[in-house]
Amino acid sequence: MTVTRSPEHLEPRPRAVAIGTFDGVHLGHRAVVRAAVDSGLTPTVVTFAPHPRTVLGNQVELLATLERRLELLAACGIEDVLVVEFTPEVAALEPEEFARTYLLEIGAEVVVAGSGFRFGRRRSGDLDLLRSLGVDARQVPLVEGVSSTTIRRLADAGELEAAARLLGRPLELDGTVVPGDQRGGTLGFPTANLRIDPELLVPSFGIYAGAVGDRRAAVSIGVNPHYGGSERRIEAYLLDWEGDLYGDRLVLELWRRLRDERAFASEAELVEQIARDVEATRAAVRPSGV
Repeated sequence: MTVTRSPEHLEPRPRAVAIGTFDGVHLGHRAVVRAAVDSGLTPTVVTFAPHPRTVLGNQVELLATLERRLELLAACGIEDVLVVEFTPEVAALEPEEFARTYLLEIGAEVVVAGSGFRFGRRRSGDLDLLRSLGVDARQVPLVEGVSSTTIRRLADAGELEAAARLLGRPLELDGTVVPGDQRGGTLGFPTANLRIDPELLVPSFGIYAGAVGDRRAAVSIGVNPHYGGSERRIEAYLLDWEGDLYGDRLVLELWRRLRDERAFASEAELVEQIARDVEATRAAVRPSGV
């Protein structure tokens, strides 16, 4: 899949363009992308980074990093992606100018978008405007009950199985392994300390069962109250694995919330509870994405 941030780097050719932010590439987004892939033209995505709502002054907890978004789009069959750097200047473009710059210039003959999609200055552009410019603009109906807002709410409530059904896969945390307190190793459960983008959605504090690739992982999200911590940490104990992960990127699936984090009467009691968490992780079932 070709990824570019400049329309002139995409050869003008007959394209079906799916346009949107596609944060998380959930089932609703996939319906839009599928319409482009099934069109018979070169399936292309025009997407935005950073998230337009953040540029316009709103706080958004992202469901996926841009890197992960692009991986998911590639898996859907998209051949080319134009990542538009969303700035106040882009937001201020008249919709006709936006369409000519980012759609017509790359050869868009078909444009597909979700219900309610708007673009250009004061969100004044819509699919009817694209039709007036000679584009076959197609609206893809919303997938009932599926939205990024709903997924965020479910994740915050620890309802990971329900969130996975809307995402089409388990909720993920995507980050880089960095040095931590190395306390887990002294307890017999060495963990990978994950540093993630501060804008990425992180579920509520607690202990979770999940996985990294085909390796199950018991995950702690919180402040380590047993040791009087105050800084949020995301730590994953990869079951039946040994090695150095420092500097590696991990995409961590979260399958099920096991319990709240808490302090214990003794370190021995903590170790016993971690062992139970590990066994619960072994028994956990990956949530269905459909």
